[in-house]
Amino acid sequence: MAKDAGEGGEFAAKDYADPPPAALVDAAELGRWSLYRAAIAEFVATLLFLYVTVATVIGYKHQSDPNLSPDAACAGVGILGIAWAFGGMIFILVYCTAGISGGHINPAVTFGLLLARKVSLVRALLYMVAQCLGAVCGVGLVRGFQKAFFVRYGGGANELAAGYSKGTGLAAEIIGTFVLVYTVLAPLPIGFAVFMVHLATIPITGTGINPARSFGAAVIYNQDKAWDDQWIFWAGPFIGAAIAAAYHQYVLRAGAVKALSSFRSFNA
Repeated sequence: MAKDAGEGGEFAAKDYADPPPAALVDAAELGRWSLYRAAIAEFVATLLFLYVTVATVIGYKHQSDPNLSPDAACAGVGILGIAWAFGGMIFILVYCTAGISGGHINPAVTFGLLLARKVSLVRALLYMVAQCLGAVCGVGLVRGFQKAFFVRYGGGANELAAGYSKGTGLAAEIIGTFVLVYTVLAPLPIGFAVFMVHLATIPITGTGINPARSFGAAVIYNQDKAWDDQWIFWAGPFIGAAIAAAYHQYVLRAGAVKALSSFRSFNA
């Protein structure tokens, strides 16, 4: 195991030497082109993410429709393929945009990084707006290209599966988003984390863990069942992101120990 920073361990610099916390409110950012370039990158990345993934979901449901094929159970990409579509797209898009915007592509990720003081409030709000707009446009493209199947197969909208309570759905979203945001903050292979979370939660909620993804599909699909449980796909990811940020900052980064040490030194 790596030693604590105070012990001068081999990995101390890597584990604890973080950049200074971002200012909560940085009005000067509004005058920088880099902020708007990053927001555009988040918009385009989220648009592409929703287009490819929702199109995959619609295509799978069409291929596996028992009314169209007697071998429907063996047709299409299956849940494994859907999970790979989501995880693979995140891998690609984060790789492409990490150097520009950080590659959030998810309001819950942005919220977690805001709580961890990695981004300012100004940047976080602009990112979230860009992500939601990108999601709406991405799902809009799917509807435009697959008019015959979009509404019939649910529009890629997240909804609570039959047999599960709202509490179960909320818990699934919290845990799934915790895994994602913890991975983002760690950092570990983000796309693989998305893949694994989808395998676990597709049967329960269809896997949200991304409020922009759930919101964009609900706006374009615009059916009651897409809106009935929409709060789960906002509350769950934001709670999960907050827990992951707190765990990362105060446990893994020893923030609680450092704060306690500073308090003791101040009162000594």
